[in-house]
Amino acid sequence: MTEGKKSNLGFVLKELLKERSLSMRKLSELTEIDTATISRIINGKRKATPEHLRKFADILNVPITELFVAAGYDIEQRQEKLDSDIHISVDSIQKFLESSDININNFTITSVEQKLANYEQYTQTEEGKETILNSFEEKLQKVGSIGPFINHLKNMYEKFSRMKGTPGELVIIGSALLYFILSVDVIPDYIFPIGYLDDAIAVQLVTNALSIKK
Repeated sequence: MTEGKKSNLGFVLKELLKERSLSMRKLSELTEIDTATISRIINGKRKATPEHLRKFADILNVPITELFVAAGYDIEQRQEKLDSDIHISVDSIQKFLESSDININNFTITSVEQKLANYEQYTQTEEGKETILNSFEEKLQKVGSIGPFINHLKNMYEKFSRMKGTPGELVIIGSALLYFILSVDVIPDYIFPIGYLDDAIAVQLVTNALSIKK
């Protein structure tokens, strides 16, 4: 993981704490990060880890990508690289996962396929449709609209919300949207760049399925 621009995370955190009337000690209690560590991060004496940033984002209710950018991580460049790989094959992703040194808890392509199949059923219920229509924008905001294939998901949501497609196509599209909205990622999103791979695989599988239907 590499850094890009100079970090201004300390300033951002100070402003967020001020806006929310929180002390570093209270932030420590809420995040379970010791106060001394938070102080060093804010004062630029220690680099914040991805896990620190995730906890800060959750408690301070800001998109995690805002904190990554503030910390100097070159998110946009990584997004462009991953967005350009929309046509990467599922087999290539599987090989990457198998060769990765990061423990991803036996993550498999099959597990994504199974979830998508379940979500296809859920999409056909009124509750499933309402979940997509009511929660997609909220999830986008939470992730800061950053990540591979986000534009593809936005396009899918546009089609689904306007019912542009056959019933079969909309069910398949709905499964990808529900995967994005509901699934607890096996690979945490804050581990760049592979943190979005399971979402990417879901979109790729759905894209392939839609191509077959045409």
